[in-house]
Amino acid sequence: MLKRAGGLITVLTLVMAALPVLILLTEGARHFPSALQSPGALRSLEVTALSGAVSMLVIFAVGLPAAYWLRYVPSPAVRRAAGVILVLALLMPPLVLGLVLAYVLAPATWAGQWLNSVHAASNSFFALILAEIYEAMPYFVLTAWSAVNAIPRAWEEDAWALHKTPWQTFRFVLWPASRPGLITATAMAWARIVGAFGAPVVVAYHPTALPVQIWITIEETGLPQALSLALWLVLIGLPLPGLLTWRQGRTP
Repeated sequence: MLKRAGGLITVLTLVMAALPVLILLTEGARHFPSALQSPGALRSLEVTALSGAVSMLVIFAVGLPAAYWLRYVPSPAVRRAAGVILVLALLMPPLVLGLVLAYVLAPATWAGQWLNSVHAASNSFFALILAEIYEAMPYFVLTAWSAVNAIPRAWEEDAWALHKTPWQTFRFVLWPASRPGLITATAMAWARIVGAFGAPVVVAYHPTALPVQIWITIEETGLPQALSLALWLVLIGLPLPGLLTWRQGRTP
């Protein structure tokens, strides 16, 4: 009886997980070719791809050294505090993040005054990238930190015993061992970047990224057209995680 109930629950869970994909492929495909012809749709797709690429590069460049640095922090209290801060940032509602960023970018703050002077405050490409980074950075750092922290210290000590330099130790020991986890971190961050809505809708309504454009389309055109744009969003967001996962599966 228990096994039968568990099987039924599993089937229902899988059906619920597959339902969004099935609806997008059936309903979203009806207006898929013409979805980008609606006002602002093609531009929003371009904005999402460009801002997403920039945000991912920044997250990787900043988050990867942070993850490795956290591995070597000698103080347990500092590590616990860093973990709590990252978890709180990850669990923070995106809309709240947008409100905080809006406050920081407001003309009343020194940061807002400076950014306004270079035309990089709210409703700018810079603000959109900042919002995407804030939504995705905790996902990357926490996952990458976990991957790096799982590497046994004995491996590094063996490399040091062979008189390997820190760079050689990183290149031949730490990097290969942490690469599967870093692939997962990158895939999660990219999906979060592309789907960022809560923060961008507050601080970067313009230039309009695709998630915000989908919301506008719902209001102006209706759900069928919005589903088609959502399918475009999925096609931007999923190939990179899929490719990274595929390559990870081929890693010896």
